[in-house]
Amino acid sequence: MNFNYPNGKRYIPREPDSENKLKKKKNGSYSNRGMTLEEDLNETNEYYRVRNIAVIHKKPTPVQIVQVDYPNRSAAVIKEAYFKLASTTDYNGVYKGKYIDFEAKETQNPTSFPLKNFHQHQILHMEEVLNQGGICFVILRFTRYEQVFLLEAKHLLTFWERMTNGGRKSITKEEVEQQGHQIPLGFQPRIDYIKIIDKLHY
Repeated sequence: MNFNYPNGKRYIPREPDSENKLKKKKNGSYSNRGMTLEEDLNETNEYYRVRNIAVIHKKPTPVQIVQVDYPNRSAAVIKEAYFKLASTTDYNGVYKGKYIDFEAKETQNPTSFPLKNFHQHQILHMEEVLNQGGICFVILRFTRYEQVFLLEAKHLLTFWERMTNGGRKSITKEEVEQQGHQIPLGFQPRIDYIKIIDKLHY
């Protein structure tokens, strides 16, 4: 079965790295080599869920099916499909009765976070969530330094507006450090962003 991105490019799944994935060091902490931001957040969200702290899930990537074969009446085989462009953000759920909604992005750029990583419809969605009183933010990882930050959506919207008014097309790392909140990487949970939400909203 072939999967394609919205631009028509073929999707090639990554080979699993069994040695790097969830490998423990002698001191009992995860090495995290090869782990993506998404994998770290999925583990964190599972930690929250099983301990009844919060219920937050990654939204499934929408898929458009193009070609289906029916080898027999009781079975259908998808032969070709395309990943559609997500219309909202990556994650949503509920914590302490409040709606949580956030996007997760990582960059190898050591000095700034390119705003091209976001889409106009995602920005509009975040604005709508804030207007309804939801908790909305982005989690940004600078992979060069293995640093993770929570940046509230209200600040991202300001940087986006600056860009649309002709300003710089990225957020400097210094601005992320000033306006955002660094999340120390831990063992369990790996990226404990709930602690930051507690400071900001409770």
